[in-house]
Amino acid sequence: MPYPLRYTQAGYVFLDPDDDCQAAARALRDTGYNEEFCLARDFDVPFIADLMASGFLVMSEYIVSDTPGEPGFLILLPKHHLIRSCLFFPELHIKKSIRPLLSRYELRFDTNFDLIIDKCLATHGDGWLTAPLVQVIRDMRKDASLPARPVSFGLYRDGKLRAGEFGIIAGKVYTSYSGYYEEDNTGTVQMVLTSKYLENHGFAFWDLGMPLDYKLTLGAREIGRDEFMERFWPV
Repeated sequence: MPYPLRYTQAGYVFLDPDDDCQAAARALRDTGYNEEFCLARDFDVPFIADLMASGFLVMSEYIVSDTPGEPGFLILLPKHHLIRSCLFFPELHIKKSIRPLLSRYELRFDTNFDLIIDKCLATHGDGWLTAPLVQVIRDMRKDASLPARPVSFGLYRDGKLRAGEFGIIAGKVYTSYSGYYEEDNTGTVQMVLTSKYLENHGFAFWDLGMPLDYKLTLGAREIGRDEFMERFWPV
């Protein structure tokens, strides 16, 4: 029997903590749901962790009321991409101009999470990474029993943080959420060293989310929702 998805009047799938998030994700595929976003209202730590562990990239947004004087409200936007950019480690491409820089920097895994997420917010703002979602992500780190774990990667030179990113580990897949850099080329160096770290620690692949040119230049491949699910859940 198909999983009973619920829809808003606008045609978006609505999810809440009572849902089986993995079954819902499979139903998106099986029903041919042609949107990338679903909607949710609950900023509940286990619920959001389950969404992440089911292949959703969880975003959020503040909705301004159409009625003057009425307060707006926050929503969750669990995103299950129609097309994802994924890096399979043997396909990593390192530009010749980047190779000499790799030895000048040190990559540190999950040593300065709070600072890195703060720097991402300072760089990119909180348009989709709203304060309640950030708090949920921080709270997830306090519960090792959850099926998804937020972590960070920091790039250091001379003991100082020069670039970094944070994301989510679910099973053997790491999904990027946001990153920043403070020196030329350090964003690329950080990504190359992160890729090598993930490969050396037994990860299956790196989920880079929305396709962008710089990801393709690094060697990432664009895959559809069906292939992503086949690769994401077996690992």
